[in-house]
Amino acid sequence: MRETFDYERNMPRTSIFLCLWLCISSFAAGIQGSQLAGESQLPQEPCDKSEIDLKAIPFKIIYETYRETDGEENWELFLIDADGSNATNLTRTPDVHEMYPHASPDGTKVCFVVDEGTGRNKSRNVYYMNIDGTGRVKVAENARQPCWSPDGKMIAYTEGEYERFTTRAIGAKGLFFYDLATGKRKQHPNRELHHIYSICWSADGDWFIAIVTGGMGFSHNIIAFEAHGTAVFDLSKYGIDGCRPDLSPNGEKATWGQSDWDLYVADIDLTLSVPRVADIRGVVKCRKGYHVSHTDLSPDGRYVAFGYGPALNYSVGVKAPDWDICVGDLTGKWVKITTDGKHSKEPDWVLLGEGSQ
Repeated sequence: MRETFDYERNMPRTSIFLCLWLCISSFAAGIQGSQLAGESQLPQEPCDKSEIDLKAIPFKIIYETYRETDGEENWELFLIDADGSNATNLTRTPDVHEMYPHASPDGTKVCFVVDEGTGRNKSRNVYYMNIDGTGRVKVAENARQPCWSPDGKMIAYTEGEYERFTTRAIGAKGLFFYDLATGKRKQHPNRELHHIYSICWSADGDWFIAIVTGGMGFSHNIIAFEAHGTAVFDLSKYGIDGCRPDLSPNGEKATWGQSDWDLYVADIDLTLSVPRVADIRGVVKCRKGYHVSHTDLSPDGRYVAFGYGPALNYSVGVKAPDWDICVGDLTGKWVKITTDGKHSKEPDWVLLGEGSQ
């Protein structure tokens, strides 16, 4: 059973209904206003690169891309400046596929998944390495969806639901913690977690947010759940619908794909016993026939990086021809920073030196 919050313990029934009605009405009005205000004016095409001062952004971006390496086409991890320059292939492994990169909070390491083997022996495994591509360490076999603890000392990941390989995002069960110092693993106290993906650990270490599809009594919802307990909270009550959520490094903003064509940002308070969300607004919109996804907030909370391209299945390990990496500034302006269309997606900001908030 999913644990839920008990609002009735110390409140009369009439007070409960009145409180819930006021809260829902207030949030619904705020959400509707924030979604409608100015949203129709958002550009639906990439702007000229001069519209955003990309060279002033003091962070890099790491992403997955499918391209030729030593005569073989495969998935690699590339590191670029925020303006798309200085591209570096960090992996250069023509015999395996590296995807789904997430940089550590201090920018010194990156965790990712690797598809290894062929046929029935194929497996998706979790690794981490230094940000320059050295020092690769296997975290777990038949695992996926890794993310970092806020202190960079642990990696959370899910296990594959079945032994047989699949690229389906929901093909996961359980949540586990890997300690980098000891190499030891332990399971999250909520043993009911399954079919969760796009997992992100909050800045204070107390919460995760994720998307769950067809698991834990949910159909397709963005949820918050305790990092060290069993409580689960449905964020769709605040109007956060859609997929693939992410948190800013300071834990004060959330971003997600409200639809295949819209990326949203909201203020989020995860310091409370019940998470609170406010000021939901659209920040990226593209025309029909194209998709935007895999949005990630920069370390200073001022920009989003995301993938953009023709409408198709953009899951991890699925090719996305003509997809590129983009950067937006939260005012609705967004630009393409890669232009080769080499299946580029799953961008993650990398902190270099000072600048995190």
